[in-house]
Amino acid sequence: MELNGTGALVAGGASGLGAATARLLSENGARVAIADLDGDRAQALADELGGVAFKADVTNEDEVKAAVDGAVEALGEIRFAVSCAGIGWAERTVGKNGPAQLQPFETVIRVNLIGMFNVLRLSAAAMSQNEPDAGNERGAIVMTASIAAYDGQIGQTAYAASKGGIVGLTLPAARDLSRQGIRVCTIAPGTFDTPLLAALPEAAREELGRQIPHPSRLGDPKEFAALACHIAQNPMLNGETIRLDGALRMPPK
Repeated sequence: MELNGTGALVAGGASGLGAATARLLSENGARVAIADLDGDRAQALADELGGVAFKADVTNEDEVKAAVDGAVEALGEIRFAVSCAGIGWAERTVGKNGPAQLQPFETVIRVNLIGMFNVLRLSAAAMSQNEPDAGNERGAIVMTASIAAYDGQIGQTAYAASKGGIVGLTLPAARDLSRQGIRVCTIAPGTFDTPLLAALPEAAREELGRQIPHPSRLGDPKEFAALACHIAQNPMLNGETIRLDGALRMPPK
């Protein structure tokens, strides 16, 4: 896929991994639509990049459909979509006060997994209307999981289950969409320097970086963005989840 001139949608694109991806897509000449729960931040970034923005909760069917439809209207079509929206929650299955709460588990699954599928299905439906390119491709979609899908730590049952669901979704989705000429891949990042980790003390951030074999530092969101763009540009990448973690394997805690 040639990114220059391509319409791209980034869900969860107002900050962190999504914002870095939106910026790199724009640098490569893509026309970018940003969808995010924080509509003001999405609009500010869209103004910076000369794109368009939509306020959307990824779990809300109507809001995501409006964002996808709005992106198609504004950009002419979308051929690339990256979905980065997600939340975390830490709680042991059984703790000092008894069993884990059910509602937070449901909420994490709903946002991280169901929200990811919501963006996937609606973006793919829009892409299926595109004219195929010279390689018979109509689009490509990148989802965001986590190495927690494989190395979930103590207290990460909800988060790891949601991210594991995304990994499990990747191959069947790619197979489903092959007849429309739409590729699907997932990136499973390790510990990256995102707003979530920015709240930690610097000593704690440095310690997290030292745990990574090489390079021994937190991942840069630009490195996630570079892989997302490469997936778009490499037509043989399909149905695959790629760990992006500097060879990190998370310990139990």
